[in-house]
Amino acid sequence: MPSLFASYLRVYEPLTAFDRDRQVFWRRYAREGRALGPLEGPVRQRTAVLEALGAGWTRLPDLPDEAYVLEWGDTLLVCPWNLRLRVAEAALNARDGVPSVLADAFVPPVLAGQAKAIVEDWRSGAKVLEHGVPRVHEQIATWGVPLRWFVFVDLDEREINLTGGKRTLRYRTEISKARRRAHRAVSVLRKSLGDAPITDAVEEGTRWLEEFHPRSVVELDYGGLTGLLGEEALAEDDSPGLAAAGLSALSRGDADAATEAYEKLVARWRAVQLLERCN
Repeated sequence: MPSLFASYLRVYEPLTAFDRDRQVFWRRYAREGRALGPLEGPVRQRTAVLEALGAGWTRLPDLPDEAYVLEWGDTLLVCPWNLRLRVAEAALNARDGVPSVLADAFVPPVLAGQAKAIVEDWRSGAKVLEHGVPRVHEQIATWGVPLRWFVFVDLDEREINLTGGKRTLRYRTEISKARRRAHRAVSVLRKSLGDAPITDAVEEGTRWLEEFHPRSVVELDYGGLTGLLGEEALAEDDSPGLAAAGLSALSRGDADAATEAYEKLVARWRAVQLLERCN
């Protein structure tokens, strides 16, 4: 299971993105106040997956439908959790680095095969998406924020709260803006760097964004990372600005300025990643 020191990239879709039955379900789900917020949700997800892993493993369990709910203007948006995929990923992770006898005892090969099929199906996108919507609305990264995520948001879209016992820092934007930024970034990176890993990574994220409803909202949430960063570091965070500055420099051929912005961004998040070794 991922550490709770994680960041999240989420897409919230309007109810019109779902079929009629799902629309009725999610509308009732929101009306009844069943949804947890992004502060409490990761703990619930983690608990649900851990409990599913200890369920005897006669089959991959069926888990309840859960989602984050967001009111954006007059529109109700939902970000489904897809716990079944999370369980499949956890099952495969549980086998990694474990002797085969122990791995088979905890996660039998037949169930590992089911889990692998679920994960690979999602990653490849080879099969028709259920109900006409993408399977996974939330990406998770532990001990840091993938640098490519900063391409999708703007510094002016930051929402920060440092008061009270729970600190939050997130960026929210319309998916149409996120897509424009992503396509521009891919174009700049492709012309400047060619088939570099960062180009491929941003391009993959761009394809993921294209799967969702055009009235969706994208959220980059620092999640549990706010517990690792001081208030001053959170208040002064300008990571999306550094990403934008680096891309702007590349587009005008200023390699020195691009390198400076990139190195600042890498150094900032490497310091966070190194905290994992101290944990």
